[in-house]
Amino acid sequence: MNESSRLLRIVVPIAVGIAFLLLWEGSVRYFGIREFLLPAPTRIAQSLVENFGSLMGSLWITLRITIVAFFLACVGGVGLAVLFSQSRAIEMALFPYAVILQVTPIIAIAPLILIWVGFDHTQLALLILAWIVAFFPILSNTTLGLLSADHNLRDLFRLYGATRWQVLTELQLPSATPYMLAGMKISGGLALIGTVVAEFAAGSGTSTGLAWRIVEAGNRLDIPKMFAALLLLSLLGITIFFGLAWVEHSLLKRWHESAIRRER
Repeated sequence: MNESSRLLRIVVPIAVGIAFLLLWEGSVRYFGIREFLLPAPTRIAQSLVENFGSLMGSLWITLRITIVAFFLACVGGVGLAVLFSQSRAIEMALFPYAVILQVTPIIAIAPLILIWVGFDHTQLALLILAWIVAFFPILSNTTLGLLSADHNLRDLFRLYGATRWQVLTELQLPSATPYMLAGMKISGGLALIGTVVAEFAAGSGTSTGLAWRIVEAGNRLDIPKMFAALLLLSLLGITIFFGLAWVEHSLLKRWHESAIRRER
């Protein structure tokens, strides 16, 4: 990819975003839309500055839970996927329960988790709920990648007397890396979504993440502060996505076709 193409990929989205904000600001001012219905971008920025301390503290709590949930999902998902790839019996026994965790609405089981964990440990409950949301994409993608290793290469490994550990570490895991990274990229965003939904479901002032700030601002009709919290959540989600996309590209750019094509 030449320099002009890279510059366009950066400039065009920024230009579209600036145009959208200008249109938003102009529309609010021209039509005289009241602040409790739709605040102007400048008013949201002002609210962000005024509430910077409390919002950043809440951002850190949400980010911390998201990161820990994502890490646990990576460890658990990859570890269980390795077991599935090594034993068909284990896969048949446990995979349906992983699917049940995936399809069960978090908002429905959040009250149960809160009761079981205890209302004095709200953040632990949030962590469990965020982990449930983030876990399945890594498990599913990694399992698919491990089972998709070239069967001809697998037969060649066996022909030369390779052990199951050698087949796993030298063939299956490298083959599954693109699948695993794709699952992690999905899981990173889902971990944030799970944290936010869990905070909404908790419905308690003991949870001081950004979702609670949104609820609090809505109850007080402080709509600019609500939008400021939403802005921080959006920026956090974008940062997580592009951070994981960068990791994916860095690990694959020298040998995998999907990353090599992007360099052209």
